[in-house]
Amino acid sequence: MTNRRHFLGGAGAITGALAAASVSKVALAALPEPVLQTTPDTKPPLVPPSGRPYNPVVTLNGWTLPWRMNNGVKEFHLVAEPVVREMAPGFKAHLWGYNGQSPGPTIEVVEGDRVRIFVTNRLPEHTSVHWHGQRLPNGMDGVGGLTQKTIQPGKTFVYEFVARRPGTFMYHPHADEMTQMAMGMMGSWVTHPKDRHALIDEVDRDFVFLLNAYDIDPGAYTPKIMTMLDFNLWSWNSRIFPGIDSLNVRLGDKVRIRVGNLTMTNHPIHLHGHEFVVTGTDGGPVPKAARWPEVTTDVAVGQMRQLDFVADEEGDWAFHCHKSHHTMNAMGHNVPTMIGVDHRKVVRDIAALIPDYMVMGERGMADMAEMEMPLPDNTVPMMTGEGPFGSVEMGGMFSMLKVRRDQPRGDYSNPGWFKHPAGTVAYEFTGQLPGPQRSSAPGQGAMPPLAAPTKPVEVRIRKPSGHEGRH
Repeated sequence: MTNRRHFLGGAGAITGALAAASVSKVALAALPEPVLQTTPDTKPPLVPPSGRPYNPVVTLNGWTLPWRMNNGVKEFHLVAEPVVREMAPGFKAHLWGYNGQSPGPTIEVVEGDRVRIFVTNRLPEHTSVHWHGQRLPNGMDGVGGLTQKTIQPGKTFVYEFVARRPGTFMYHPHADEMTQMAMGMMGSWVTHPKDRHALIDEVDRDFVFLLNAYDIDPGAYTPKIMTMLDFNLWSWNSRIFPGIDSLNVRLGDKVRIRVGNLTMTNHPIHLHGHEFVVTGTDGGPVPKAARWPEVTTDVAVGQMRQLDFVADEEGDWAFHCHKSHHTMNAMGHNVPTMIGVDHRKVVRDIAALIPDYMVMGERGMADMAEMEMPLPDNTVPMMTGEGPFGSVEMGGMFSMLKVRRDQPRGDYSNPGWFKHPAGTVAYEFTGQLPGPQRSSAPGQGAMPPLAAPTKPVEVRIRKPSGHEGRH
């Protein structure tokens, strides 16, 4: 994390090409510190140094934006700019974001706070910011051309409104949306209740992240912005497994996970080992009579979902999108199915000409997680990740909920792999299998014969003229 001095002096590695669009030091002097963050690690919760107290959230592979108090107003500073985001170890993407990252930092406030956000544009084109789900004056809604002039390169705009209702929200551009959101411009917003709330429970752990997707060819760095549905990288906060941090909690913790979807399709988010209830949306808290237990909930495009549960089962529990191709990393979509085809002779002939040639999918795709196939620069294997028992064979939108009895309160660090109690791990059966039981009962295993009718069947035919005939 850097302060304003580092931002002005050292951000040239990312934004040097946009020097003409830079904001002068004099103009920045009256603004809050434009704090930057460039590391992809999950940062600890930002305990509020001023204003109303609240239990802060933890942004998965992200952070919370600091603020300053100015005559009772919470002031933030967002900087829209090109960023380099590490999506997984060894794989970086050239994206657009805010304050050094994509997604941008989470903004946390309290119900009733007056909020003032300075937005500085260091992009090569105009932008705006829409405060998704907020109740606010129409002129602060951030729709370029409709409710405001767009923010031109090098300019700073001010948004100011009262956070009128608690909940989980988002922010993103409403100017050249197809480009800017496809390039990673988005962030989370959490408004905490000012008092105890009948529909919002207090929790021990509170996580937030956004679902986003990219189309980046293996070996490339920049997303294809014209892609509509055929994305090859499905990510949480612009991270793909194994680059997504685990959610680490203490046994018995009341846990909340806030998930927002800014991709182009829906995502059934599934948690192993626990049941949860959807307690809130971007429309507000869900009435208790409308809640029911789930292990999977669908998060549609443009929606936020707030999941609450008690972490009462120890272990390393998978947490992922249940669309199987969303838990895979970059790969072409036109690979034919070759399961059951014997390639051995063909492979020998081709390998004589191309030594690195490998068969894909002869026995299923699990081999892909183990083969040492040469990869282009700046990409990751399609199926990857090592667990305590071997390859996890996952990618994309996959992580783990790690529940531990001895996890200290307030400690969000990774506790390592779960140590299973004796006798609680599935194992190979090495005994002799009994033979299958065959039934000798008549009529079993085949369609029973059709029984002949016991008496004549009379059929009446009604003709259109109304006359009846008998046969």
